[in-house]
Parts: sequence; structure tokens; C-alpha cells
Amino acid sequence: MITLKQLEALNWIAQLGTFERAAAKLNTTQSAISKRVQELEASTGLPLFDRNQRGARLTEQGEQLLALGQSMLAIQDQILALKDGKSAPTRRLRLGVTEMCALTWLPRLVSAIRDHYPAVTIEPEVDMSRNLYDRLLEDTIDLIVIPEAFSDPEIASVRIAEVVNVWTARPGMVKSRRSISFDELAEYTILTQGGRSGSGLYFNKWLRANGVAFQRVISCDSLTALVGLAVAGLGVSYLPRQCFRPLFEQKKLAIVPVKPALPAVPYAAMYRNDRPSAFTATIAALAGSVCDFGRQFQE
Repeated sequence: MITLKQLEALNWIAQLGTFERAAAKLNTTQSAISKRVQELEASTGLPLFDRNQRGARLTEQGEQLLALGQSMLAIQDQILALKDGKSAPTRRLRLGVTEMCALTWLPRLVSAIRDHYPAVTIEPEVDMSRNLYDRLLEDTIDLIVIPEAFSDPEIASVRIAEVVNVWTARPGMVKSRRSISFDELAEYTILTQGGRSGSGLYFNKWLRANGVAFQRVISCDSLTALVGLAVAGLGVSYLPRQCFRPLFEQKKLAIVPVKPALPAVPYAAMYRNDRPSAFTATIAALAGSVCDFGRQFQE
């Protein structure tokens, strides 16, 4: 077996130049250092020192082993530092969010994560809710923030916000100033999010439960593209009210009052509950503390 003591001996011989100095540095005897080197050569089957040269000169294979050994010793130092809380190990966070999150508070979440975990490597992905949830089930992503449209016993779901959507259209498209019914709304082309969108799935289920069926429907997975189609006057769509408030203020879109009103969409931070991790739970809590769907990050 290769031991850290053997690698430590090799490291200090290389740095200090002799077995004797390495022994003094490690507070042991020269014979003990020699024995560690012999054991290391026996374990690896590699000649680590050039016996034809005077002094402790490493062979090429010895230099290669030294580089690997120094990495192992550095890891040992990081492990020991945990006890004193001196440093945090580098870790990776595979984070998945929807387009809606990316348009609003994702930058604030990234900043909060870096404040709490300076050494973390964040790997963000922006995708459809269905795709992100499938990735979570496959264990190829650590945490996702999506509409709460899916459930599974293996997935922990922490609700962090609710998003109010309203029907909207290009100003002047819907002439009525009073609240209209779904029967009246059905006279227009309806722009909806597709089947891989969490919000799309949530609203489609709610509409079916209320016996609502539209004849002319254009489905689009991209929220940004859906906004563009609505602004262009292609049809009536539901959009998050607070997030796209500037479009209403600039009169590029108008709110269409419809009764009954759409239910708020619950958003949740989700992670696998069969992989207990205080780190992942902390990130979910951070997401809840910074999420604000009422303001686009450009503002």
C-alpha cells in the first residue's frame, strides 16, 4: 500500500535535496526516511532515484510520482483544514432553472451562492421544466427551480414563490372593457406555452378541469418568443404580470380581464431527497430568499 508518509518523505527529499534534511524536517531518522522510500519503490515498482548520481536526484518516473503525490498531500491539508474551518473545499453545483428565472433573479442567486460558498463551481442550465425534471430524476443535475407541476417520492420540493399570470394582448385587439368569459376569449387565437413548459402544463390542466377548450391555439415553448408573438398581435396569451409590467406601462401590451382569473403558479426548488445534502438544502433556501419574479434583471 502507498501511504501518505511515504509520499511526504519523497516530497521533502525532493525539496530539501537530501535524505538527512528530509528526516530533520519530519522529525524522524534518516533510516526511517530511507525505509519509506524503499517501500514506495516496492509498492509502485518504479525506480524513484538515480543511484548513479550523487545526491538525491529523482528519475523521470520519480518526478511524475512526486507531482501526483503532492496533489494527494494537498488534499490531505484541505481535509485537515475542515476541522478548523479554515477553508472550504471546491465543489460543483449543477443548477437548472427555467427561462422565467433566468430573466429575473438568477443573477442574484449566483451572487448569493458565491458569497456563501466562494470556492463553488456553478454550472447553470436554462431549459424547459420537463427537461430539467427528467435530468433531476436521472441524477445528472443537482437542483432545479421550476413550476410545481411534477411530483415524485424521490424528489424534495421547497416552494419559494407564486407567480400571478394575466391574459394579455396587443392594445386594441380585444375591444371589450369589461371582464370577458372564456367563451368570448375563445373567439381569438390563443398563444400558449408548450407541453414541456411547467407553466404550460399547469394552466392546461387547470383549463381542462374548468371545461375550457380553445379552437385556435398556437403553442410555443419559449417564453421570450411568446411575448414577441403577443406584442406582434398574433393572438391573446397569458404572461406573468409583474415580470412584464414595463410592456404594459409602455402600452406594447394590454391586460385582458377574464373571469375566472388564472390561478397563481407555484414555483419550487427541487432536489433529490435520496441524496441527503446540507449543501443542496442550503442552496434551495438561498433561492427562496432571493427570488423575485416581479423584476427583470436588466432593471
